[in-house]
Amino acid sequence: MVTFRYDLNQDVIVLQASNWCGLEQVFVNGQRVSRKLNFGQNSEHNIQLNDGKPCRFQLLIDPTSEEMICRIYKSNSLITCIHQGKENLIKSRKLLQNLVIFTTLSGLLLLLLN
Repeated sequence: MVTFRYDLNQDVIVLQASNWCGLEQVFVNGQRVSRKLNFGQNSEHNIQLNDGKPCRFQLLIDPTSEEMICRIYKSNSLITCIHQGKENLIKSRKLLQNLVIFTTLSGLLLLLLN
């Protein structure tokens, strides 16, 4: 799970993206305002902030650096661009691999004991 967090005026914005199941969620002040499944290289979420202004989130993977990038726009003006490095993606994949191995070995052990 990759998490992007940004404080925009009085709003705390969090975008969570799973890099292995495709689930993306956007939270504003702890309340989920957008959710979707995405299996492509980029996606977009459009929401309305508490002040009534539109806000757009672009999530993409840079093919040259393999970084995950979150761009935040408010009223069609780029506010910020947040990067998550390749190390974070590798760490998340390794965690998933270890979980799958553990689950498989646990299942085999249970079968052998029965």
